[in-house]
Order: sequence, then structure tokens, then C-alpha cells
Amino acid sequence: MKTATASTDPPSLPILLRKLRLPSFVSHCAEVARKAESEGWTFERYLQQLAELEVTDREARRIERNRKRSGLSPAKTLATLTMKILPRKVQTQIPVLSRGDFLERAENILAFGLPGRGKSHVLSAIGHELVARGYRVLFQPAYSLVQMLLLAKKELMLERQLKRLDSFDAVIIDDIGYIQQNREEMEVLFTFLSERYERRSVMITSNLVFSEWDKIFKDPMTTAAAIDRVVHHSTILELTGPSVRAEEAQERNKGVDQDQSKKPKPKKQRNTD
Repeated sequence: MKTATASTDPPSLPILLRKLRLPSFVSHCAEVARKAESEGWTFERYLQQLAELEVTDREARRIERNRKRSGLSPAKTLATLTMKILPRKVQTQIPVLSRGDFLERAENILAFGLPGRGKSHVLSAIGHELVARGYRVLFQPAYSLVQMLLLAKKELMLERQLKRLDSFDAVIIDDIGYIQQNREEMEVLFTFLSERYERRSVMITSNLVFSEWDKIFKDPMTTAAAIDRVVHHSTILELTGPSVRAEEAQERNKGVDQDQSKKPKPKKQRNTD
């Protein structure tokens, strides 16, 4: 009685490369092979070319994944930021911070200003640049971050949640001045800031100056300790001047007015009575 035997044909190169999880090898191997044959490359150079393409594509995919997971608004980038309406000092600080050196030193960025001054846009734009350089960034509204930490604490998962957040090089806490917390909420936020102190960076926007942070942390001692931790190694961006949103609204209205002025005026009807 004959027994069935497995096929002795070796798997094709694309199948082997897929098993090795080398999608760029699969995509480019034939094209690069033709070039290598026409130019007389060595096997080593052929392999190096494919390896370089794989590394480049893999890094691009990683950056795109990090961007999608960051929570950053796709609309708030450096390209869409109107630099000329920002204070001159902030204009010079943004390119320096966008390099990400402060992350290597576990320093913080604190953006202060009245509502509408562009705080969120500035930090989001920096965040996009950091992601493009390979860093992991998370954008989280303050109220959302606090509720997430509070829920984790109630489920006895706070340590695990803090460990997850620790995987991000920078956490952007947006609008910290708008949260009016009870004591339990204040405690989880303070725990988060303490855990990252001198280890990981936070980037905070606030419409409240430090003298008003007692509205956030309630207790004077906790307020002082929180401020001490975020300020100790930090860069402060002071966004003064007119409201960015008001300026943008004026520009839009100006455009509408110009369009209206270009329309031909209706002719007056001759009175034939």
C-alpha cells in the first residue's frame, strides 16, 4: 500500500520572505535583482540594497502606526500653524523643541496663555515633529486622562496603566486648567506626574498660571509639589497676544467681504410710471 508523501518542492522565495516577515523584500526583490544583474552587483550588494529598503520601509510603517496611536489632530501641524501671530520668542523655541533633545533629558514643556492663543496647536505641531523623528507621543485632554487613571485605580489596574503610559516618550496633557477635580481625581493626576518626574516628559497646556493651580489640586502642599515636579526641568512657552481663533475668523470674514464686493450690483429698474 502506497502512502502519501509530502511535496518535495521547496517553497518559493516570496513565500519564504513572507514567513520571515520581510514585506519590502517581497515587493522589491525582483526589481532590485534586475538592476543588480544589469549593473553587475555582487550578492552582498544586492542583499544590502534589499535590507536597506526593508529598514527604511519598516521605520516608515512604525512612524505611521505611532502617528495613528498618538491621538494628535491631523489638522494641527507645523504646516498649518500661523507662526507670524505667535510671540517671537515662541517662534524661535518651536524648531529647537521639535528636534526632541528635551525628551532625551526627560524635560517638560509648559504652554500658558488665555483661551484661543494657540497652545494646543503649538504642542500638537511639536508632537507631530517628534513622531516623525521616531518618538512615541500621546495627546490626551486632561479630563480624559484623569478619568482613565481613575477608572484604572478603581479596577486595581493603575500600576499597569501607568506602565503603558510610560512607553510614551511624551504625554501631552491638554487644558489642565479646565478640570475641577475632587480629591480622588487630583490624587491620580499627581501620581501620574510624580511617576514621570525625571524619567519621562510631559507637555502641558493651561490657561491658569501657577498661582491658580490650587484650583486644580485643591491642597496647597499637593499643588506646590506638583508645580515643583513639572517646572524643575522644563521649557515654558508664554502665548500672549490676540486670540488665534479671533484672527482666523477675521481673515475668513475679510475673504467673504471681498467676494461680496466682487459681485455685480443689481441694476436699478427704470420707473416707467
